Amino acid sequence: MSEPFEAIHGIEGWLTEAQAQRLWTRARATRPPGAAVEIGSFRGRSTVVLALGAGAVVAIDPHGGGDRGPQEIAPDASLGDADHAAFMANLAGAGVAERVRHVRRPSAEAHADVDGPVSLLYVDGAHRFAPARADLAGWGARVAPGGSMLVHDAFSSVGVTLALLTTCAGSRSWRYMGRTGSLAEYERRAAPPGVAERARDAARQLAELPWFARNLAIKVLVLAGRRRWAERLGLDPAAPWPY
Repeated sequence: MSEPFEAIHGIEGWLTEAQAQRLWTRARATRPPGAAVEIGSFRGRSTVVLALGAGAVVAIDPHGGGDRGPQEIAPDASLGDADHAAFMANLAGAGVAERVRHVRRPSAEAHADVDGPVSLLYVDGAHRFAPARADLAGWGARVAPGGSMLVHDAFSSVGVTLALLTTCAGSRSWRYMGRTGSLAEYERRAAPPGVAERARDAARQLAELPWFARNLAIKVLVLAGRRRWAERLGLDPAAPWPY
């Protein structure tokens, strides 16, 4: 078991072991000046990884009980309070509570809570197109040149994927660095790319669309009660959803 995954073992969430390793590695790497920011903390699984890797993280999550998992979109205050209590307990249990500054408000309202540029941005907030695109465009614009943005449920969630393709595919600002499962990584460019480089980068992201289509097919089968068929397409038998 890898070091970051050992630290989050038992914390509820959807970050896989391989994704935790990628997130931890990026958090530990040399970064430009700026804060490490997480959008969407749920119960602290990714927060602990970021705190261990980066040393300090600003975790933004309103803990309103909505956008907390597959088919759990509507807010529910009681669920939100339970998530918040679990989040705080999990940070304390992992020994990282003092490394985390929690901003309990929606990401669109939290810009004033983070001063200066962002060096590392992890996005796992609302998965509908409009709020996902707002996170990628608004918070992504704050990432310093040479900084990184990692996005969960990329090429898996319809809203997140469309937001990524309209914000980052062929972008003058972002270089696609690949993915681990549904965790996609981007680097903020220090200088605008040429036309050919932008085209190659867009092609690399568009090449993920068959994998995206496979994930959509799996979700349709799961919702239709055909889980065995979904597993034949590659769904992990132990996972509720493709990540």
